[in-house]
Amino acid sequence: MRVRFAPSPTGYLHLGNARTALFNYLLARQQKGAFVLRIEDTDRERSRPEFERMILEDLQWLGLDWDEGPDRGGPHAPYRQSERIQAYRERVDWLISEGKAYHCYCSFEELEGMRREQTSRKESPRYDNRCRELTAAQKAAYQREGRRPTVRFRIPDRSLTFFDLIRGDITFDTSLMGDLIIMKSDGLPSFHLAVVLDDIDMEISHVVRGEDHISNTPRHILLFEAFNRKPPSFAHMAMTLGPDGKRLSKRHGATSVRELRNQGYLPEAVFNYLALLGWGINDDQEVFSRQELIDRFSLDRCKEGAAIFDQAKLTWLNGLYMQKKGPDRITELALPYLQEAGLAASGAGPEERTRLARIVGLIGDRVKKLNEIPEAVAIFVRETVDYDPAAVEKVLRKPGVAEILAGMLPLFEAADDFSAGRLEALVREFCQARALKTGQVFHPVRVAATGRTVGPGLFELLEVLGREKVLRRLRRAVEFLASGEPPAAGTGVS
Repeated sequence: MRVRFAPSPTGYLHLGNARTALFNYLLARQQKGAFVLRIEDTDRERSRPEFERMILEDLQWLGLDWDEGPDRGGPHAPYRQSERIQAYRERVDWLISEGKAYHCYCSFEELEGMRREQTSRKESPRYDNRCRELTAAQKAAYQREGRRPTVRFRIPDRSLTFFDLIRGDITFDTSLMGDLIIMKSDGLPSFHLAVVLDDIDMEISHVVRGEDHISNTPRHILLFEAFNRKPPSFAHMAMTLGPDGKRLSKRHGATSVRELRNQGYLPEAVFNYLALLGWGINDDQEVFSRQELIDRFSLDRCKEGAAIFDQAKLTWLNGLYMQKKGPDRITELALPYLQEAGLAASGAGPEERTRLARIVGLIGDRVKKLNEIPEAVAIFVRETVDYDPAAVEKVLRKPGVAEILAGMLPLFEAADDFSAGRLEALVREFCQARALKTGQVFHPVRVAATGRTVGPGLFELLEVLGREKVLRRLRRAVEFLASGEPPAAGTGVS
């Protein structure tokens, strides 16, 4: 088995394309075949080397290692279409010499007029093959006008049925298609020609691609036959749509692998989630290791219905993977985000990393993505905190809160042990001595220390904040309640 993924370097790696690459990868690895990466870069205006580089980086980030490709070569190099132009032209010349292709001199305006007329007659627009049998005199006249011809492939009129490995038999009437442009007027190949010749030359045995290519498949099969080659097996995956059933776009959240990377998703989680879009097993298992997916993948479990990308579910899954990694590893992965936010030094040493890992461990499953960690860590690292207005009204402005916080200050100052266990004992003794419910004390202390009503366990977070920072924040809360004005949030790191 030999499969391929052939992106165009005209933008970031779209999630739908990444899913196509992933299914090809899983199939190749499951069947112990070859996974080929090739670059379709004949669109000179839109193709960019930087996009090719980022596509390769994102595929590597996902863990989709390929066996042959532009960066590592292989027995069927080159793997960029821009480096194969001469081979395409030679094959087109052969098709013309065999009477299987011909020059077409129709202008853009003529083709548009043809389409308008067909549409007005309620016909499906298609090329009417008018240049099929041009005489030498007609060709010479067009050439004197300065027309640069395209080359069209003669589509034979027949009923064509192919077996789709996901959808079963699909039949087309090729007489409704019109002859196909295979070489543009600038001498560059069309997508249809290049993809077929590449699949021939690279000995691709199975083509797994999106269902938007179903209508291209009969044309490609006819080209394979014109070159006297057996077509590969075809499988057309369902489209990747948003939760509203429409094509994936910005309104659904991230649309590219690069965006997911920047937002702090883990590659293992994205790999796992994309594999489940339009594919599944009979039980309810949703978390798979890479090897489990390779072992269990098969095309007959792919679904014909649309694959719905739900970023909220991906975020939930990412949270599970983050918890499995542990605080030390998550801290290492989150360092770039913390450094960008000014919450970690650019050359964070072992002591700082240990402190940050302790904070990350305390945060626990409250964060689902790496880019959420700076906000969660900030309350532990910054000198001062912003008060949530709702928390102020709900907790701090209650009668007696200022006295409660003022009463906590000497307890914390005198504590010989600032561990979570000792702090909890002191506060509970304080509540008992003053006949207060624990919530009357716990909640104000939390808001004074963090500016929020929710977060990690109160005494664990006080321990991690440390005595001096807790005392400073409680004093500021008392000052605020006395003056009525909250202190300005600071940005200094301590």
